[in-house]
Amino acid sequence: MQKNAYFQGLTIPFLLLLPQLAITVVFFYWPASQAVWQSFLLEDAFGTSTEFVWFENYQTLFADPGYLKAFINTVIFSTFVCVFSLSIALLFAVMADRQIRGAEVYKTLLIWPYAVAPAIAGVLWIFMFDPSLGMLARGLQSLGIPWNPRLNGNHAMLLVILAATWKQISYNFLFFLAGLQSIPKSVIEAAVIDGARPMRRFWTIVFPLLSPTTFFLLVVNMVYVFFDTFGIIDTVTGGGPSGATETLVYKVFSDGKGGSNLGGSAAQSVVLLIMVIAMTAIQFRFIERKVSY
Repeated sequence: MQKNAYFQGLTIPFLLLLPQLAITVVFFYWPASQAVWQSFLLEDAFGTSTEFVWFENYQTLFADPGYLKAFINTVIFSTFVCVFSLSIALLFAVMADRQIRGAEVYKTLLIWPYAVAPAIAGVLWIFMFDPSLGMLARGLQSLGIPWNPRLNGNHAMLLVILAATWKQISYNFLFFLAGLQSIPKSVIEAAVIDGARPMRRFWTIVFPLLSPTTFFLLVVNMVYVFFDTFGIIDTVTGGGPSGATETLVYKVFSDGKGGSNLGGSAAQSVVLLIMVIAMTAIQFRFIERKVSY
């Protein structure tokens, strides 16, 4: 029997929530408020003088062709990484959910890449696809494919998409596998008795029952490609060549650190934050309606 705790006043519940509230305020709301305030300021290159410029940083930002290019790069990068990482992880999870010999080893090997840091993942892919060092790059060149992500922007974008997808597959795989194992076997067995073929069973029974997991992973993957892929891009291409792989989050870093444009960088951070919040809200508003809990 479930036991519920009741408090006579608000003091004890507030004290219990206080550590979490303090962490949220200090590490989330305080930095976010500082970024918003910084986006209205203009500092000199040495940080000795500061001027309040209202929305000038935002006007400069939206008039910058480089920012539009970074936005397009982010749309391409995020779309392909989300689609590929979710699709491949679902395929692997379906295969791992079967009764096959060595399944535990197969599952363990698929989980390992999640423990690799993004920067290390980038280095691993450089070792494979660098035009002068990579073994696979040499194989492509021997086949007559002029593979060179250092000079070709499309090749560089493809390389960071592959690296970011590979890094995220393990995370998605874990949740998809857990979702598959939570589906009652009796439902599948009933469909088999009714004569439903494997593909029909998957699309009419398994996939709808996985919709809560898929929706959760869709939100998490969007946050991942917008914020957590910085290490991969910085290691593999550094945003190049000629800004071909410079996404919004990487442009925040390059303009703030490399360009010493702290006000403009803060304005980009605020715009990026608003975009992610808006997309998450849209997902909850429209896509969640099709989720069956």
